[in-house]
Amino acid sequence: MSFFKSIFNILRFNRKNWNAILLCIFAAMVFWFFNALNKNYTTNINFPLAFDYDHENFVPVRPLPRQVRINVSGIGWNLFRRSAGLKVPALVIPLDRPADVKKIVGSALPALFSTQLEEFQINFVITDTLHLAIEPKATRWVKLRLDSPSILFRGGFAMTSPVSIVPDSVFIEGPQKLIRSLGDPVYLKLQERNLDENFHDDVEVKFLNDELIKRDPPTVSVTFSVDQLMEVTDSVSLKVINAPKRAWAFIERKKIPCIVAVPQKEVKAFNLDSVKAVIDLKNFARGEQRILPYLTGLPPYSRVVGLDSVYVKF
Repeated sequence: MSFFKSIFNILRFNRKNWNAILLCIFAAMVFWFFNALNKNYTTNINFPLAFDYDHENFVPVRPLPRQVRINVSGIGWNLFRRSAGLKVPALVIPLDRPADVKKIVGSALPALFSTQLEEFQINFVITDTLHLAIEPKATRWVKLRLDSPSILFRGGFAMTSPVSIVPDSVFIEGPQKLIRSLGDPVYLKLQERNLDENFHDDVEVKFLNDELIKRDPPTVSVTFSVDQLMEVTDSVSLKVINAPKRAWAFIERKKIPCIVAVPQKEVKAFNLDSVKAVIDLKNFARGEQRILPYLTGLPPYSRVVGLDSVYVKF
């Protein structure tokens, strides 16, 4: 007991002995670590990948594989450096005809990597297949239009001017099949809701596969006027056109009740006397039927809210 008690007293009260012991343990660990790294080992490592092809004329349709898993043997230090990713260059796969290569099987990779991994022995490639999707790059100009029916206005408001888009076309670049499949014009959609005032803002040009298409410019300026529509209720004169010769048509009335919505700025100058309800009898067969007339003479951007049909008989 006295022996163990003496050892305990030394370790407890002599701090210099503790420092010496810790230093010895640290030195032993460092020596063991570096000695271990100088031995040969076998392990699985994920190696980063890079593809060498003509980036000016070809573009990936989907992201290319970023790494490949390989079983290798080598010095411990090299394996540790690769596993830790310490300034490790990517393994390069050359593609002379990138659009023709759809997949690369794992068994074909050792021959490509042998000169790039001289510090290792490649035992086998764990990754079964690398799938590629690269297409020739294409470019074109497309016209732009505003998707007006999709705009959400506040109740009672509407567009009351032509749409100005500056510039009215964009230059696009991307995978050949995708670029060729796009319609012309391309329609812009607004994100704004409940519009009740004139619109002037930059709108992003978007596509379904937006991440694959470059646009120049990416945004355009869109401008149009918005005004409140005021309802006007009255009756308008009926006008018949293209009536059949040598036939007399019976029409139940000469005036048609209607309700029209007119932009507020046009209400004062609006005169219903200039509006006509037109019935076209060009393709009317003998007999009787009800026909819905159409109005002419309305101010620009006016809307027909309500209009009666007319009974016609030959």
